[in-house]
Amino acid sequence: MLRTTTDQEARALLSKSSVGRLGCVSAGEPYVVPINYYFDGRAIYSHSLPGRKIDALRAHPRACMQVDKIDDQLHWQSAIAFGQFEEIIDEPERAEVIRQLLNRFPMLTVVESKVADQGKSPDPLVFRIKVDRVTGVSEV
Repeated sequence: MLRTTTDQEARALLSKSSVGRLGCVSAGEPYVVPINYYFDGRAIYSHSLPGRKIDALRAHPRACMQVDKIDDQLHWQSAIAFGQFEEIIDEPERAEVIRQLLNRFPMLTVVESKVADQGKSPDPLVFRIKVDRVTGVSEV
């Protein structure tokens, strides 16, 4: 039976997940990409190399993140967090976010590995989505 989850259940799913689909607006159209992240209950933290996603978030800072847990067709949960994109440029805060990300994801992503293999040293952007609302549904 399909039901709306509580705020607490949606936040719990966001906290347990590590890969989500970030939604933003790029060139006037929806743009959705998967990202690794962590959620501290107030904000979603991630990093990225420069590109379309960062350009889109800078131009239109409202964003959302969707995550799900799917056991099978009749047993799943989904949550969406809505919020405001912010780049983290304060060096101590940036270093702490990178430390947290590396604790959770010790391996480089494919994109960063490719850039590193080409002899470039990427300087990833660190950002957060300050969450102001969450919604969720589940089928149980």
